[in-house]
Amino acid sequence: MKAAILTIGDEILMGQITDTNSIYIARLLSESGIETCRMQSVPDQGDAIRQALDNLLSEADLLFITGGLGPTKDDITKKVLCDYFDDELVFDDQTYRHIESLLAHRQAPMNRLNRDQALLPRKAEILPNRKGTAAGMWFSQNGKQAISLPGVPFEMECLMDEEVMPRLHQRFPQIAMAYRMFIVYNVAESALAEKLEAFENQLPEKMGLAYLPSPGYVKLRLTAKAAALPALETQAGRLEGRLQSNRYQYIIPGGPQSDSLAAHIGSLLRGQGRSLSTAESCTGGYLAHLITAVPGSSDYYKGSVIAYSNEIKESILDVQSDTLRQQGAVSEETVIEMAQSVRRKFGTDYAISTSGIAGPGGGTPQKPVGTVWIAVATPRTCLTKLCRFSSDRERNIERASIQALGLLLTALTTEAEANNNN
Repeated sequence: MKAAILTIGDEILMGQITDTNSIYIARLLSESGIETCRMQSVPDQGDAIRQALDNLLSEADLLFITGGLGPTKDDITKKVLCDYFDDELVFDDQTYRHIESLLAHRQAPMNRLNRDQALLPRKAEILPNRKGTAAGMWFSQNGKQAISLPGVPFEMECLMDEEVMPRLHQRFPQIAMAYRMFIVYNVAESALAEKLEAFENQLPEKMGLAYLPSPGYVKLRLTAKAAALPALETQAGRLEGRLQSNRYQYIIPGGPQSDSLAAHIGSLLRGQGRSLSTAESCTGGYLAHLITAVPGSSDYYKGSVIAYSNEIKESILDVQSDTLRQQGAVSEETVIEMAQSVRRKFGTDYAISTSGIAGPGGGTPQKPVGTVWIAVATPRTCLTKLCRFSSDRERNIERASIQALGLLLTALTTEAEANNNN
C-alpha cells in the first residue's frame, strides 16, 4: 500500500512556515508499513489542488491532505474536495455543537464563518477534531482513500493519532509492522553503528535497524515486518544486551523508563524521593525548559538561577572572584562552585550547572566556540565534564543541555549503585 501527502497553503510555498505535517504523517505511516511515495505542496488555488489530486491519486492508494479547512475566504479545500468527489456540503449538527462548545470555553463569540465550518460533505466520513473547529474528512472512491485534515499541526497530529490511524488498521488489517525504539545518549552515530555491526548482520529477513541521530543522542529503531514479527521481542532483548555490554546510556521510549531523558530522570528522582535544581549560564534556561516540560516535574524540581553574567555568578551563586579572574567563567572550577552553591541555596539533593561559549563569537584559542563545562553536585561528590561542540549556537545550547542531563543520569546511577552496595 502506497500513500501520498498533499499540503495546501500559500504560506508554505512562500517559506513563511515549515511543513512539519508531512514529516509527522510520513513517520506514522512508515511505522505501520505504509510507504510514502510522494509529497507535494500547492497554493490555495482550486486548479492547483485539483491537478495535484489527479496526479497523486493516480500513484497512491491513500492520499493525506492538510490545510485549507479554516473559516476564512482563502480556505477553499473543503469546497474543492466536494466538487472533485461529486459531493455536496450539508449542515452537521454534531460538529456545530462541538464548535459552539469550544468557542464558549475560549470565551469567543460564534459568527457566520465559524458556523460555516459545520458545513461538511454528505458522503464523506467525518473525523471529529476535539482540539479545533475544523473537522477532518475521509473520502472513499474507486478503491482510493483521500483524508483531509486541518493544517494546524497540533490539531492534525491529534486527528492522525486518535481518528485516522485506528481506522486505517481496522480497515486494512494486512498492514503489519511493529518496531521497538531505543534512545542512546552521548555516543556518535558512527561509533554506535560500528559496535552494532555484528548484531545488524545477524538480523532475520524482514527486520532492520535504523539510526536516527539528533544533537546529543541517537534513536535506534528496530523494525519487523509481517513474518518477522514473532522475532521482534527476542531481537530487541539482544539489542538491549549489546547496549548494556557497551555501557551505553539509553532509555526505551514508551516503557517504564519514560519517553525522554528528562522524563526518565524525573522518574528516578521521584522514585528516590530526591530533588533537583539548576544553575545555567550558556544554556540560558534551556536545561530548565527540558526538565519542566515533563508533567509533574514540580514533584522534584525546585528551580534555577540563570547566571549569565559574572556579576550574577558572584552575587547570587557565590562564585569566588578569584576563581573567575584566574580560571575564567568557562572552567571546571566555576561550574563546581555554581552547582554546589545552587544545591545549597535551594536545599536540593542534586544540582546541575553549565557554563560555556555557545557562539558564534566569544571564543579564544584556548577556549574556542563550543567549549562547555558541566557539573553535577550530589550528596557525595561533584561530577564534571568538558564538552567541545561546534560553532552553531542553537545546537550547542541543545547539546550542552542533553549532555548535562546525561551527566546527571550518570550521577543518579552511581549513587544508586553505591547505596545498594552499602
